[in-house]
Amino acid sequence: MTAHSSFAPRLVRAGEVLHHTYQLTPKNVREFANAAEDQNPLHHNSIYAIDSDFGGLIASATQLVSLFMAVPATHYSKTHQPLGLEFDFKLRKAAMATDELSFRWIVTEAVFKESLEGDIVTLEGTVKNSEGETLVNGTAKLLVTEKI
Repeated sequence: MTAHSSFAPRLVRAGEVLHHTYQLTPKNVREFANAAEDQNPLHHNSIYAIDSDFGGLIASATQLVSLFMAVPATHYSKTHQPLGLEFDFKLRKAAMATDELSFRWIVTEAVFKESLEGDIVTLEGTVKNSEGETLVNGTAKLLVTEKI
């Protein structure tokens, strides 16, 4: 980074923490899987899923990461315009269709990028179930600008 292209952040500060919770239900797990065209029976068929290693319906990984990605988008869109640039996820454990999910992102870096007229924001985060088990680890990079 050169002194001409990056400066102290203007909209976001390192250390900021974003939280969200979401209650999974068999109904919303099935609905999301249908909307995503994910026909894996682990998301739809209770009889099939109960006999699996999971012991019941599980949420699609697509549902978990979609909800996870939505946390910073929703948070920053209340006052600014966020745009996702990069996301990386490690899936560690399945989410049961009755889990309450806890999403947490922390801003690890924010740098103003003059050419983009906004802050490049780096975040690290986790998705946990109500037992405190980590289901997903993630990193993200966003552009946060004034409203367009």
